[in-house]
Amino acid sequence: MPVIRMEFTIQAPQQICFDAARSIDLHMESTASTREKAIGGVTSGLINLGETVTWEAVHFGIKQHLTAKITEMEAPRYFVDEMVSGAFKRFHHTHEFVPLGENETKMLDTFDYSSPFGILGKLFDWLVLEAYMTRFLRTRNEYIKQAAEAKARALQQESKKS
Repeated sequence: MPVIRMEFTIQAPQQICFDAARSIDLHMESTASTREKAIGGVTSGLINLGETVTWEAVHFGIKQHLTAKITEMEAPRYFVDEMVSGAFKRFHHTHEFVPLGENETKMLDTFDYSSPFGILGKLFDWLVLEAYMTRFLRTRNEYIKQAAEAKARALQQESKKS
C-alpha cells in the first residue's frame, strides 16, 4: 500500500488554499494533460462534505472513470476524499492546510492507495504507478499553489485600491 506525501508552502491565507484544493474547475485546469473532466456529481464550483464527483480522464492511453466522495471536512483545516469506484482498489486522500502566518499556509497532501490485482498490482505500483501518481499529484499541487498565490495577490491589490 503506497503512501505519497507532499508538502508545499503557499503565500496565501489558509481559506484561499483550502478552497483552491476543492475547486472542481481548478482541478480540471490542473489536469488538462489527462483530459480530466467532471461528468457526474458536483461538476463545477467547490465540493463539500458528503458530495461526490465522477471524473473522466485518460491515463496510460485508456479512458477511465473514477468517483470520489468527500468523507471528512473541517473547513478550512482539512478534507478527505475517498474513492467510491474506479481503477484503484481503494484510496484515501487527505488535504491539510496549516496557517504559518496571515498570508502563508503549509499544504500537506497524503495519498494512500492500493492497486487491484494482488501481486501484479504491487509490481505495477513498484514499476510505474507510484512514480506516475507522484508526478500527477506534484503537478496538480503546484498548480493549486500558483492559483492560490495569484488569488491572494489579486485580493491584496484590491484592498490597496480601496
